[in-house]
Amino acid sequence: MDVAARNQTPGARERILETASRLFYRDGLRATGVDTIIAKSGVAKMSFYRHFPSKSDLIEEFLRRRHDRWTVWFTKAVERRLKKRGAGMEVVADALREWFAEPDFRGCAFINAVAETPLRQAEQNAIARQHKEHLRSFLEKLAERLSLSDPENSAAQAMIIIEGTIVRAQMTGDPEVPATCRQLLQSIGASSHRPALGNAGSLGKGRKSATKSSRKRA
Repeated sequence: MDVAARNQTPGARERILETASRLFYRDGLRATGVDTIIAKSGVAKMSFYRHFPSKSDLIEEFLRRRHDRWTVWFTKAVERRLKKRGAGMEVVADALREWFAEPDFRGCAFINAVAETPLRQAEQNAIARQHKEHLRSFLEKLAERLSLSDPENSAAQAMIIIEGTIVRAQMTGDPEVPATCRQLLQSIGASSHRPALGNAGSLGKGRKSATKSSRKRA
C-alpha cells in the first residue's frame, strides 16, 4: 500500500463508523443496510469490507464506540451536578433530562440493540451487558460516595429506575418523565443514608479522597 492509500484509510474507516453510528441509532440495526451505509459514507464497497468484513463487525464497533462516548458524557454530566452542595443520587435524573432533550434522542442504543439482536449474536449482546454492568458499577460507587448504607442494593434499585425512565422517555416523549425519576432516586437516598461524609468528590477517587475534596469546598 502506498503512502497516499495509507493516509486515506483512517478517513474512510471513520466515515463508515460515523455514518453507521448515526443510522444505527436513528433507524435501528436491522433497518440500516450495508448498501445505505456505503452510499451515505461515500466509500467504495471494497473499502467498506476491508475495514468491516461483515455487518456484525460494524455493529459491534458501533456499540463499543457508543459505550465510550456515552460513558464519558454521562460521567461529566453527573460530576458537574455533584459539585452542588447537598447533591444526591437524583443528579442522575438531571443528567438524563439533558440527554432526553437532545434532538436525536432515541432511547438507549444498548436496550435497542438487545431488543433487535437474536441470542445467537452473542458478542453484540455481551457488549450491551458489559455497558449496563459498567453503569451499575458507576452507580454503586456513587452510592458509596453519597454514604448510602447499602451501595450495592441502592445501585440495583437505581438501575431499574433509570432503565425504566429511559424507555418511558423514548416511548412517550413526556418531558416530565425525568422529574418522576428524580423523585424515585431521591427516595433511595432518603431511606439508606449513613452518617454524611460531606459532598462527593470525583467518581474516579476513593471515599477518603472524596472526603478531602468535600472539606476543600466547604
